[in-house]
Amino acid sequence: MLNATANFFTRTGFTWFVPFIRLAQGEDPREQIKSILTQIGVPVVALVVFLMGWHFLASGVQTSLGAIPGPAQVWDEAMGLIDEHHAERQKEVEFYQRQEERNAKILERNPQAELKLRPYTGKPTYFDQIVTSLYTVFTGFALGTLVAVPLGILCGLSRIFQIAINPLIQIFRPVSPLAWLPIVTLVVSAVYVSTDPMFEKSFIVSAITVTLCSLWPTLINTAVGVASIDKDLINVSKVLRLSWWTKVTKIVLPSSLKLIFTGLRLSLGVGWMVLIAAEMLAQNPGLGKFVWDEFQNGSSHSLGRIMVAVFTIGFVGFVLDRIMHTLQLLVSFGETGQ
Repeated sequence: MLNATANFFTRTGFTWFVPFIRLAQGEDPREQIKSILTQIGVPVVALVVFLMGWHFLASGVQTSLGAIPGPAQVWDEAMGLIDEHHAERQKEVEFYQRQEERNAKILERNPQAELKLRPYTGKPTYFDQIVTSLYTVFTGFALGTLVAVPLGILCGLSRIFQIAINPLIQIFRPVSPLAWLPIVTLVVSAVYVSTDPMFEKSFIVSAITVTLCSLWPTLINTAVGVASIDKDLINVSKVLRLSWWTKVTKIVLPSSLKLIFTGLRLSLGVGWMVLIAAEMLAQNPGLGKFVWDEFQNGSSHSLGRIMVAVFTIGFVGFVLDRIMHTLQLLVSFGETGQ
């Protein structure tokens, strides 16, 4: 059981907890305590130094919105956002209770009455905006993967195709999301015209911007992974006269999964960074819009709330990276592509 737990933490990248498990197993206590002090003690000391420096330096910087908030003020703002979330959820519960009671009275008076069920239209809370950002980034990431992996396979298998597409990759890869956004906004506004749209235009604009900026690491790593497959394996497929589809699914993809997942991990990180700017400018109701609204709001709480968003963005990005790292280890049997 303890070994399985240690393997789980190792595979998920949370190696800080492994020395505790080994210590519980009685493995070389001195070495495990030394490992704990190195892996946990040193980062904790560095974090304390950072917080102390932040605390003493923050009050000395005056902005148009007041002094830079210290760690305690940012913590208070985070608690305030949690309280606002609970208060909004309570309003939602009370709204549906009132609606049920109203409909019950209508049915008492007239059992054949046609009831009207209205959805709750309260403002999104901070946690709703986090969920919206995650939904948007995974949509853009999925679209980018669907484009990048097939193109990468074609680049890896065909030298001619690689030479043909390489200039486009080199031109479009460094383009900023701020440059893509006006073009995407105009195209979506011209093409996506509906009286009853399934998705908000701001969501589509943000997702496509994420796609355009994040697909390149996956495309390049897939092409490198496919091109570096052992030539003997490719020759075997020729000897066995495998179809193109069978060769790709049975030989090419399994042999290049390690580098494909390296690209996917990089793409998700890029997509998460790009998303904030895309949401900020497209006004998609996610974390980017939250930061922009707080900046425009200009209240005494705005700076603290923006700093809460900064830490949230960093923490979510860290969790996404750990998830992709774990998937990468699973598909590469413990070996990473980096």
